[in-house]
Amino acid sequence: MTDLRPFIAGLPKAELHVHHVGSASPRIVAELAARHPDSKVPADPEALVEYFTFTDFAHFIDVYLSVVDLIRTPEDVRLLTFEVARDMARQNIRYVELTITPFSSTSRGIPEVAFMEAIEDARKAAESELDVVLRWCFDIPGEAGLAAAEETARLAVDLRPEGLIAFGLGGPEIGVPRPQFKPYFDRAIDAGLHSVPHAGETTGPGTVWDALRELRAERIGHGTSAVQDPELLAHLAEHRIPLEVCPTSNVATRAVADLDEHPIKAMVEAGVLVTVNSDDPPMFGTDLNQEYGVAARLLGLDERGLAGLAKNGVEASFLDAPGKERLATEIDAYTAKWLAR
Repeated sequence: MTDLRPFIAGLPKAELHVHHVGSASPRIVAELAARHPDSKVPADPEALVEYFTFTDFAHFIDVYLSVVDLIRTPEDVRLLTFEVARDMARQNIRYVELTITPFSSTSRGIPEVAFMEAIEDARKAAESELDVVLRWCFDIPGEAGLAAAEETARLAVDLRPEGLIAFGLGGPEIGVPRPQFKPYFDRAIDAGLHSVPHAGETTGPGTVWDALRELRAERIGHGTSAVQDPELLAHLAEHRIPLEVCPTSNVATRAVADLDEHPIKAMVEAGVLVTVNSDDPPMFGTDLNQEYGVAARLLGLDERGLAGLAKNGVEASFLDAPGKERLATEIDAYTAKWLAR
């Protein structure tokens, strides 16, 4: 059987569903924990492996928020953002729509203007020094309620940083119905931002319908339960609404029992535009390259199939048309050169 890992490692890729704090590698988390020794987060990278073992989605949220609490100054924000980009560059990820939760930082006392300046400084440095293009999706932390939604919408619309292109909704779905966030999504969409809420990760397909109808979702974060509703799958396929699929994450948070039961194949067979992403990679012991390997196994993909998967990410992205063409051409050229060896 062909070892696809070397091909995947060099394949130019886009990542569309990956979280800012959730992308902090043990190296980065340990550095932040050492800066803030009052935190319960271990400063030892090896101890973090056990710390990042989750019993269920609620436990994951608790651990995630403990890492969020390590981001206390604009310098912490800048360090995290640039170092996340460095880890992505090592995987040949060329374009990233990074989900950021500004409320988590501004509510902890980081001045909002300083927060925006920190992420923008890191974004520009990443592009010039690492050749990684970063764009932002500001998301509402659903567990923090409508006050967080109001603040996130205000920050996104009134203080909109140059790299901001999308507006999302994360956190737990159970007990956090999507329709209540409609006014905030309407405000963001009216300001020209794209709608990319999480839906159908730990709840049924009704949550995905709510995201489509109430929040005018252009892509769906996860959408794991969509396969339970053939009408929903047909709608997603017909309207070319992409799913941001994160296989290892779904197993780690117990949304799916194991990888062999993951519904990604049913999604593809229904004609849905599927992209593969890493979500919170170090917390789930994965990265985007590993997720492509998982997808190759579950979908039976060879090099050309993996290149097609990478091009799905480009198509589903909010890159402008010239940017999409450049990255798709880069994927094709890499693949042709690899196969001609």
